[in-house]
Amino acid sequence: MEHNNFAFIKTDKKLIKIFFNDITIIKGLGNYVEIHTTFNKKYLYYKTLKDLIQSLPNEFMRVHNSYIVNLTNIEYFEDNQIVIKDLKITVAKSYKDCFVNAINKIMM
Repeated sequence: MEHNNFAFIKTDKKLIKIFFNDITIIKGLGNYVEIHTTFNKKYLYYKTLKDLIQSLPNEFMRVHNSYIVNLTNIEYFEDNQIVIKDLKITVAKSYKDCFVNAINKIMM
């Protein structure tokens, strides 16, 4: 089961199955993260961004101290901001070069 396209998270005393393609952004909240999905749902999960990024597939990238984005769900990137659905996320200077390189690799 190494190449799953989903994972289970524990939230609200339930184990919830989340498909990686459905995750838009993950926002860090100290020792918790808030996972946003394409269905406009939010899940609070007890894990730090630093720990979580290690267990996510390659299409996820940290772009800010407080944000991880799913590259496959980005609508556009303009003026140092990523737009996914109705959310705008600023790409931090320390992550910008890595982000731009990743985007260039998947450009047509």
